[in-house]
Amino acid sequence: MTTTMKQMILGSAAALLAASTAQAADLPVKAKAVEYVKICSIYGAGFYYIPGTDTCIKIGGAIRLDTTFNGGPYDAPFWQGGAGGNNLWTKDYYLTRERINITTDTRTATEYGVVRTYANMQLDFTQNRDSIAGGFTEVDFAFIQFAGFTFGKAVSNFDPQWALTKPWISSGFLAGSSNTTGIPQIAYTAEFGNGFSGTIALENASPYRNAGLYNTATFIVAPGAGSFTGAFYGNNSNTFFGNATGGNHIPDVVGNLRLDQKWGSLHFAAAMHTSTAGFYGTNESFGHPDDVYGFAVSGAVEFKVLPTGANDSLKIEASYAKGAARYAFTGGSLETSGGGRFAKFDGNTVGFGYVLDGVYSPGSSIQQSDAWEVSAFYEHYWNTAWRTSVFGNYSHISYGDAGNAMLAAAFSPAGGRLGTSSSSNPGSTAGSITGTTNNFDFGIAQVGTRTAWTPVKNLTLSAEFTYSRLDQNLDGTYTATVTGKPNQTYQIKDQNLYNGSVQILRSF
Repeated sequence: MTTTMKQMILGSAAALLAASTAQAADLPVKAKAVEYVKICSIYGAGFYYIPGTDTCIKIGGAIRLDTTFNGGPYDAPFWQGGAGGNNLWTKDYYLTRERINITTDTRTATEYGVVRTYANMQLDFTQNRDSIAGGFTEVDFAFIQFAGFTFGKAVSNFDPQWALTKPWISSGFLAGSSNTTGIPQIAYTAEFGNGFSGTIALENASPYRNAGLYNTATFIVAPGAGSFTGAFYGNNSNTFFGNATGGNHIPDVVGNLRLDQKWGSLHFAAAMHTSTAGFYGTNESFGHPDDVYGFAVSGAVEFKVLPTGANDSLKIEASYAKGAARYAFTGGSLETSGGGRFAKFDGNTVGFGYVLDGVYSPGSSIQQSDAWEVSAFYEHYWNTAWRTSVFGNYSHISYGDAGNAMLAAAFSPAGGRLGTSSSSNPGSTAGSITGTTNNFDFGIAQVGTRTAWTPVKNLTLSAEFTYSRLDQNLDGTYTATVTGKPNQTYQIKDQNLYNGSVQILRSF
């Protein structure tokens, strides 16, 4: 009996042990701890560690909706003949545009300092009567910073860093350097302490910095001939856009000194710009002018502490350029050759002007232009939700006696170079000017205001108005065919332009 009971107890224990072992085998294995994304507070709000790395990243962007009245998609004034004629029913009186903006910013601490990458990508869509869903994709900024160096597409070192925070909607202001997006560059910045720094850079002059050169010749030596013939200079058979430039041979050299403090900032910059001309004639056998070196200098100041109120700011800048016009003058209708044209028709009057690095004619050297500008921006906060800014500028360009003489000869009735022609039918559709001062110097003054309302964080609704005046020195008449009008003569006069824009901006 005792033996039997022992066997039963041992058998029961064995069964329980087997059951327990089987049950333990069915239990789930302990899962590995989830690696949550961690906040990276070293570089400011919005940064997170990329899981499994020591790199911090910030992803942001914005959606921007614009409607412009009597202007272009960037709230730029209508400068072109047909579009700018207030009496022409063919133009659109308003234009809409949508922009999607995505930014990425990464930072990694290393023994050489922080390694930073930054990219700003945009999708733009503009609608008018000719386009329903027309758009394009662009990369405005894309650079790497390491040990004081910047490689890639970044804000030009000629411009103050507050160039990206001007209190306006428009990018149609004309004073200041031409820099709608970043400029490809290799730069080195040295920090001297107490907010004082200096930068030296090589920047790609194309397309923003080349205003172009113009060969004012109306005749050409035919290939193989030894004297001038009556053939039209085919290389200049387009409209007047500085289309006699050669390629970019060396980058622009740019340097600056900056002081950044709580009260504001100071910025001084200089640049060297090279102009390379095309041939005097149709090919290299005619020769070409020697390269010329231009320069530009700039000074800017920003005040962040003003007696008018908290967060108010005042920004002032001024620039001068010799043979480097687009460091002081952003340009008007920009062609692939880089030149700029401002043309405005109003009734029976017209005003126009051109932005060029210089002009030349067969056998002559390049006559460089002189350009300068001054601009100011003031913004006042009424309260945390409402703010108003006022801004103004004046930009001016001149060509000197020699340059004006060349331009006057080219645009005389004999030259007929204001319109378009071809080598087979010279001057067929070209316009000409008569009875004028032959002074192609001109300036543009602009004033504007914007009021913005931010009802909730990162959502801003704003409205802007801009007045522009084209102040030119030609006072004769211009004869040509203008889109939507018969061939007729226009009185050359100063012109006034008015445009505005409304915008909704949601950033994140």
